[in-house]
Amino acid sequence: MPFLDLAGRVSEIRERISAATARGGHGQQVTIVAVTKTHEADAVRAAYDAGVRDVGENRVQEALRKMPEVEVPVRWHLIGHLQRNKVKALTNFSLLQSLDSARLADAVSTFAAGTSAPVPALVQVNVAREESKGGYPPDDVEREAERLRTLEGLTIRGVMTIAPEGASEAELRSVFAGARAARQVLRAAGHPAEELSMGMSGDFEIAVEEGATIVRLGTILFGARDA
Repeated sequence: MPFLDLAGRVSEIRERISAATARGGHGQQVTIVAVTKTHEADAVRAAYDAGVRDVGENRVQEALRKMPEVEVPVRWHLIGHLQRNKVKALTNFSLLQSLDSARLADAVSTFAAGTSAPVPALVQVNVAREESKGGYPPDDVEREAERLRTLEGLTIRGVMTIAPEGASEAELRSVFAGARAARQVLRAAGHPAEELSMGMSGDFEIAVEEGATIVRLGTILFGARDA
């Protein structure tokens, strides 16, 4: 049973999150998103049995293949890049965490305007300005925040960011503070931007101290996985 001790790991992680929340002083509730990339449906069921109700997938096709095999009522998050020609798949997800460009925002809006409900999304901000990562540059957030208000079919719920791999604690805190500032820009523009998705297996406690409301955890839950 590869996930036999998952409930114990989840309990320990929740304790660490609680302690980090207290240290940070932001007073937020934190949602664990179990990242099930490259794992099969049994990982999703194991996460649900361990008390985790949200799962994250990086690739649309992998998620769509897996969903019919999962009989438990989890909330699916898309946390990887979404190609514009696959926006129709968003009807299967509770939250798009990776709204990473104006062109994607336009495509999602055009699709969702013809459906019965807007798409909840997080604006992905490339705080560290890494060329290898997608997302809006921080300097573009204010302008885009105003533009997004004109798009039907989108509800901007907050910000997502990814910290550089191997970053120091000071660098991590700078990135996470930048994401927090971007969320405030969205709020000031009138968006219901309450969520702050940041922090993964190696840095989630620092992220929570800096105000994360969502942490995306894979390795610490399920062990190392193939790329």
